[in-house]
Amino acid sequence: MPPKKRTRPNATTMKMVGMQVATARSAKDLTQKQLAKLIGQDTETVASIEQGRRALMPNVAELMDLHLGLPGLLSVAAHEMPGRDASPPWSEEYMDLEQRAITLNWYESMVIPGILQTESQMRALFRCRVPAFPPDEIETLTVRRLARVQILHRQYPPNLTFVISEAALRDRIGGDAIYGEQLRHLLVCMEIPHVAVQVLPLGQTYHPGLSGSFTMLETPEHEHVGYFEGQRGSKLVTDPDDVSILAQRYAMLRTQALNPQDTKGLLNCLLGEL
Repeated sequence: MPPKKRTRPNATTMKMVGMQVATARSAKDLTQKQLAKLIGQDTETVASIEQGRRALMPNVAELMDLHLGLPGLLSVAAHEMPGRDASPPWSEEYMDLEQRAITLNWYESMVIPGILQTESQMRALFRCRVPAFPPDEIETLTVRRLARVQILHRQYPPNLTFVISEAALRDRIGGDAIYGEQLRHLLVCMEIPHVAVQVLPLGQTYHPGLSGSFTMLETPEHEHVGYFEGQRGSKLVTDPDDVSILAQRYAMLRTQALNPQDTKGLLNCLLGEL
């Protein structure tokens, strides 16, 4: 029998465990920075755990028990947390922020940005996953992504800008029919007044997007947040210095990308090649 897959803890449990960590740390008269140093983590990780934004991993829990003088309480909590769905808590926090954002800037290096994808493209991309998603999970993921698309049509929508690598436009994921539909959909999205799409052409001798895709948003409270995903995880970026670095990269990418009119021309050329 295969080992039981570990699921992610639910938000209520994570907040409760986070409060326990914060209480035990305060009782030891330690700052978050001091505890982070003791357990070999960064301060943001400790803060995220205490705020219920990040799951407490068993190895971290054991170190916290050791340095906070707890008799294995956090270790038990980390191992026994009830499960939830597959989305990481910091991913879900980003999705909540995305729905409230007043500006959203998105650089994508490999695929069409999620909220600009057609339903057929979404399904085709989810089918590329290795190991494969079961059909019911593909349906669930597609429904969730379609819900995010509504950000384009909110009564008071955010200002949205996208820089997409030409590489993301060259792969014909799903076949020619789905590919053509996606290109035409991008052209339609570009007619929305609050949406700007630019393509970063191939053949660059230098550009600052080589570390991968990322997004940045501004909340109604004028807080600036970044977010990126990798092969095995995602990260919410809240440190002002790190957000500033993403902003600098995005500004440079926009200067190197085709303007919207030339981007439309490239999309039409790609359609003509079908």
